[in-house]
Amino acid sequence: MNDDRLITSEELEADTYEESIRPDLLSEYIGQSDVKENIRVFIEAAKMRDESLDHVLLYGPPGLGKTTLAYIIAHELGSNIKTASGPAIEKSGDLAAILSSLEPGDVLFIDEIHRMPSYVEEILYPAMEDFTLDIIVGGEGSSKNIRINLPPFTLVGATTRAGDLTSPLRDRFGIIAKLQYYTDEELTEIVKRTARVLNMDINDDAAFELASRSRGTPRIANRLFKRVRDFALVEGDGTITLDITKKALERLKVDNEGLDDTDHQLLRGIIEKFNGGPVGVESIASVIGEEVTTIEDVYEPYLLQQGFLKRTPRGRIVTEKAYRHLGLLYQNTLFDADISKDD
Repeated sequence: MNDDRLITSEELEADTYEESIRPDLLSEYIGQSDVKENIRVFIEAAKMRDESLDHVLLYGPPGLGKTTLAYIIAHELGSNIKTASGPAIEKSGDLAAILSSLEPGDVLFIDEIHRMPSYVEEILYPAMEDFTLDIIVGGEGSSKNIRINLPPFTLVGATTRAGDLTSPLRDRFGIIAKLQYYTDEELTEIVKRTARVLNMDINDDAAFELASRSRGTPRIANRLFKRVRDFALVEGDGTITLDITKKALERLKVDNEGLDDTDHQLLRGIIEKFNGGPVGVESIASVIGEEVTTIEDVYEPYLLQQGFLKRTPRGRIVTEKAYRHLGLLYQNTLFDADISKDD
């Protein structure tokens, strides 16, 4: 994926901007009301029983606040948090080292947990269920199994692809929560909070304009805010106004639906190369130069939700709404033509 894409909801390793504006408490966390309230109850109940919180699985599209929630859970529990990434845990020993370093009540956050190798994942089963760690030591013919007792801890797993989790792993999470896209009103409050944290003045209508182009995703809203702030400082008087916001987003090529150049390339690629579809995701990937998983995890969810794209058993189809948005004359897709012939 192109790492310089401004409105990407992927978390970049070098990006500490989100960390600087991350809330510490559930009361400061905007949106996801049902998930937030349930987690508050579960945390309070665990404290009352003087037990560790059940393991938590957070899933949903990138950029919706899974990492933030993990840190808040640890803060609300009064616990330390240790973090890891599924793809980075390549060997059983890597995970064993992390588990054996945990203190009582710690939170272990594993991002992209669906990308852990299966042979590593199996180490987690006894650790999650019984707080034990089974290690095989010694060479062939003289190996033996050693069981190490672990302190009670809470595993918080985050994934954009809950369907890729194996059943044995998924079943060991006591709390499973799906994060939804945010409303424009919720994102407006997030933008205003970010402005307060960073000591920037922003008009209400400017905050709403920025929020409405952020694809329902806080990470994108905060990234756009960062760039609009630059325009306000350099080409304005330091206050983020509606005019400055519109000018900045136009220069950044983020349209009024939150679509950028890459989204336009994807939709136009299907229209121009495949007559609007249906077309397989592999073909789309080759046309726009992206990986299949990036298209499925980052681009498609929003395009599908907003009705610009449809998934069918035969492939992706660009909708009439997308044609109108791109200013193109709508034409029947190959899929529509086949249906007409069948009739």
